[in-house]
Amino acid sequence: MIVAAFLIICIPMLAETALAGRHDRALRAAGAFEPPDDPFAIMRVTYPASFIAMLWEGAWRSVQPGALVTAGVVVFVLAKALKYWAIATLGPRWTFRVLVPPHSALTRLGPYRWLSHPNYIGVAGELLGVALAMHAAISGPIAVVGFSLVMWRRIQVEERALAGAPE
Repeated sequence: MIVAAFLIICIPMLAETALAGRHDRALRAAGAFEPPDDPFAIMRVTYPASFIAMLWEGAWRSVQPGALVTAGVVVFVLAKALKYWAIATLGPRWTFRVLVPPHSALTRLGPYRWLSHPNYIGVAGELLGVALAMHAAISGPIAVVGFSLVMWRRIQVEERALAGAPE
């Protein structure tokens, strides 16, 4: 079960990394600016490390299918759906970094009609889903709360960058 969870987490993560890289290069070529205080360096390590820790804890606990695993899978799938809706809505503007192209405007389409940061809510949901599925009573709360604090910092950087986007 741990191997299946690893693949379910890692394969989309690799695809997201490739997509973010393509978008990153295109945004930079179009003159996008990146704020200097983006906590991306921390995020690029702690995001995958959070999943690895929770998967390790699941293996240590010898997690077996059950109600908590099912609940975690449902939360994870719903979180991924929200995240992918946000990604599709942003299109080529979505990347792992805060890159603001010239003449940017806030997006008010898709999930952004109702939520300010659906991508980050989706990421928090991914972490929560895996924590539940892996019965990660130790690493789960640390990962969810710890990474949410980093995302909170990221949101502040992002909002400031978008407010000061060059015209």
